[in-house]
Amino acid sequence: MSPTPHRRGNSGGRPTSARPARKQPARRAVEPPRDVHEPDGVRLQKILASAGLGSRRACERLIEDGRVQVDGVVVRELGVRVKPEGAEIHVDGMRVQLDTSLVTLAFNKPRGVLSTMDDPDGRSTVSDFIQNRSERLFHVGRLDADSEGLLLLTNDGELANRLMHPKYEVAKTYLVTVEGRVKGNLANVLQHGVELEDGVAKVDGYRVVDTTATQSMVEVVIHDGRNRIVRRMFEEVGHPVSALVRTRVGTIALGNLRPGTTRVLGRDELGSLMAQVGL
Repeated sequence: MSPTPHRRGNSGGRPTSARPARKQPARRAVEPPRDVHEPDGVRLQKILASAGLGSRRACERLIEDGRVQVDGVVVRELGVRVKPEGAEIHVDGMRVQLDTSLVTLAFNKPRGVLSTMDDPDGRSTVSDFIQNRSERLFHVGRLDADSEGLLLLTNDGELANRLMHPKYEVAKTYLVTVEGRVKGNLANVLQHGVELEDGVAKVDGYRVVDTTATQSMVEVVIHDGRNRIVRRMFEEVGHPVSALVRTRVGTIALGNLRPGTTRVLGRDELGSLMAQVGL
């Protein structure tokens, strides 16, 4: 009788059972990109060129390079048409304002001017400085009469609402001149919070710009939009404000804009501002 052949992997002589097949993970179906083409629309490169993004050919290169999104979808084909009145177009992640009737201005409000469009007592208001504009503009937020600096004016209601909404925490930067020489620990005090009559207020940033024997100049960054909040904070810590200039709102800087003058925000400025509030 011939010996029983040895079965590899079965030292006990029992027949080996088949190893169960490994379960493969289910493949998730890849959804094709959403079609944003509107046959009755306008060619995308023409819309971009009309919005000031460059020549028609330069805008075609933007599309070919995958830098343009329509309603969240990257568009690379030059034949795509969209309806500008309803589309959201981003280039390099920044929203392109397609509605040419909407405008946003930077205004350097002088001291003594009210942040309102009309005053029954005849005092100077913002409207005195934009009488040459045909749009019906309104101010985004306020600066009290004794303060000066950057104030945004717009007829874009959605942008204005978002800039003022606490949800987006749009920071504002102020150059503040206060009475007295500030102490070294004031930054810690202001950043941890000062108790005011309507709740705790704190700054996001603080630095000393200059000091003399009788006064100090400091820069603060704060997103709290309560009335006269910067003045009340410094008053509470024993340094009354003698001068206050707002130098920045979000990504928009006052720069060298002269008091009492305005300028229209550039495309990139407006795009970065809109991106900051999720537009």
